[in-house]
Order: sequence, then structure tokens, then C-alpha cells
Amino acid sequence: MSARTTRTRLLAASTIALAAFALTACGNGDGVRDEGPSAGARSSARPSEGTAGGTTAKPAGTRTTTGSTSGSKNTGTTTGSKGTGGTGGTGSKGGSAGGNGSGTRNPTCVAATTRTTATVVSRPLNHLLLTVTNTSSKNCDLTGYPIVRFSEAQSVPPVAEETHPQAVVTLAPGESGYAGVLLSAADGSGVHGYTARTLEVYYGDQGRNGSARPALPAKGVYIDEKLTVTYWQQDLDTALSY
Repeated sequence: MSARTTRTRLLAASTIALAAFALTACGNGDGVRDEGPSAGARSSARPSEGTAGGTTAKPAGTRTTTGSTSGSKNTGTTTGSKGTGGTGGTGSKGGSAGGNGSGTRNPTCVAATTRTTATVVSRPLNHLLLTVTNTSSKNCDLTGYPIVRFSEAQSVPPVAEETHPQAVVTLAPGESGYAGVLLSAADGSGVHGYTARTLEVYYGDQGRNGSARPALPAKGVYIDEKLTVTYWQQDLDTALSY
């Protein structure tokens, strides 16, 4: 056998062996099937979807909650209401005080330029009517209420606050103003009663504008703890309505 023949046979044998190996390898699908990239693609897709879903949900939730709450708080409704209420309250109080301070337009009526009388009336029961007449030639304002002292009383009676007039009582020359005095309880429920025979009426705060001594009936008047006076009034009926 020649050397060429030997090489030819060896080459053929090698070729056959390689072909057999290739056929064997092709029969083993698990070893050469290109599934790695597909699995990798599926694996990378799942985190991508999860991230996208989470990212979308969070901004939506943040916008809904934060925007609504912040917008509501920044409206300023509470602050505005308090400011308005405070302003309104202050205005009302100021107006009321101003009205009381600017009511007097004329000199105050004093004892020296007036005449005072006291009259027991039949209706209502147990009432006394005080009448003050302006005897001067000019208008005067009858302010406040009469400070009265019966006999030797140690204190003066209170005023019925509900009788406060809407306007200052102004007396032209010859005009009169009135005040009612509840002497005692009509049903006899008052205590510490006694008969008073003298009366003194003071003008102004603590009698600074003088006083008058109107006469009482000879038998006097009976008074008890219910003794109360009204504010000065422009008309007689109003003075006796308490």
C-alpha cells in the first residue's frame, strides 16, 4: 500500500468521524437550542412592566391627595370669616358707644331752672308720677333717671333698665318730662315696708345739678323693697307703663 493511499484512507476516516459527531450533536436538542435569549427577554419584560405600573400609580395618587388637600387649606375661608366677624363686631360696638356719647345737644336740666312735682296715681296701683317742667327760656336735656330718697332712707332705689328711652328727652321752655316710681308690690309680696312722708329728687350724677323737694300727700306713701324708678320719659303714658 502506497503512502498516498494511506493518507487518503485516514482523511476519509476523519471525515466520517466528524460527520458522525455532527449528527450526534444535532440529535441533542437541549444542548444547542437557542432559548437563552428568549428566556432573558421574558425575564427583563416582567420588571419593566412592574416598574411602569408602579410609576403610573404613584403620581396619580400624589396628584389626587396632595392637590385636593392643599387647595382646600389655601382657600382662606376660615381666616376670611374671622376677619369679617371681627370687623362687624367692632363696628357695632363703636356705633353704640358713639350714639350714647353724642346724644346730648342742649344744656342739662338743673333744679334751678325746673319745677318738680310728685303725684300719686290710681292706675297703675302703687305708682307715683314725677313731673319736671322746664321754667327757663332755653331748651334743656333731661338725662338719665331721677335719684330719689324717701324720708330717712339709707339708699336710693334702682332703675328699671328696660325703660331706657331711645333718645334724649329734650324740654323746650314750658315743656315737661316724666318718670314713674313703683312704690310697692301690688300683690303685697314686698317686705320691709314703711310709710315715707318726705321725698327729695336729685338731678345729675350724685345730685351735682341740685335737688328738689316735691310735696307728698299728708298721709305719706307706703313703700317696700320693690321700690323702683324709670328713666326720664318724653310722655306721661310711657313713664307709667312699667
